[in-house]
Amino acid sequence: MQKQYINPLTSAVREIVAIFSDMGFEIATGPELETEHYNFDALNVTKNHPARDMQDTFWVDKSHVLRTHDTAVTARKLKEHDGPMRFMSCGKVYRNEATDMTHEAQFYQVDAFAVGEHISLAHLKGTLETFFKQFLGGSVEIRFRPGFFPFVEPGVEVDMKLLGDNIPKRLRGKWIEILGAGMLHPNVLREGGIDPEKYQGWAFGGGIERLCMLKWGIDDVRIFHSGDLRFIQQFEV
Repeated sequence: MQKQYINPLTSAVREIVAIFSDMGFEIATGPELETEHYNFDALNVTKNHPARDMQDTFWVDKSHVLRTHDTAVTARKLKEHDGPMRFMSCGKVYRNEATDMTHEAQFYQVDAFAVGEHISLAHLKGTLETFFKQFLGGSVEIRFRPGFFPFVEPGVEVDMKLLGDNIPKRLRGKWIEILGAGMLHPNVLREGGIDPEKYQGWAFGGGIERLCMLKWGIDDVRIFHSGDLRFIQQFEV
C-alpha cells in the first residue's frame, strides 16, 4: 500500500479541534481579511497602540487588515452570541516582521474563550492543563505570570512544564513560555453586548507552529511553510 503523508500543521489542527470538541467547545472561524474594528477596536486595542503600526500589521486599505491574531474570531463570536458560551478557533494570522528560526510573517494560532457566571482563572488553568496533556503527552504543570494584553485584565503569561518518562530530555522538567491569556476585559465584553457585571470570561491564544516544534522537536518555524516535500514525508498519516 502506498504511503500517505500529512503536513504536521494539518495534523495538529485536527488534533487540537478534536481535543477542544471533547471538552465541549464549539468550533469557530473568521475571515483572514479582517476589519480594523474586529482586529483592534472590539478588543480594546487603542488607536495609538504600537500593534497598529505598519511594522506589525499588513494594512490592505484604511479599514481592513490581514488579521494579526485569531482573537478577532473571539470578538466576532462575542457579538453574535449572548450569555454563556465556549468557542475555539484555529486560523492563519499575519505579522509584518522579519523572519528567522522562531518568527514568520504568517503562522497559525489556536484561540479559545469561555464566558459564563463565576468564571475564573482556575477554569482557564484546568482547560490548559487538559489540552497540553492530551496534545503533548505526559503530565503537565502550569504556572501564570503577570502579563499585559489589551483585551484581558488581569493578563497572564502561561508557562508549562512537561513531566514523565516519555517526554524528550530537552523538554523534561523545564519551564517553557507557551502563550498569553487572561480574563476578558470588561470593555471587550461590553463591546460584544455582554454585561460584565453578570458574566465573566477567560481567553487565551498561542502559536500552533510553536506547539508543533515542541511536539516533534522541530527547530525552525520557517520549514512549515517551505513546501519542502522531504519535510512533509517525515509525517505519515
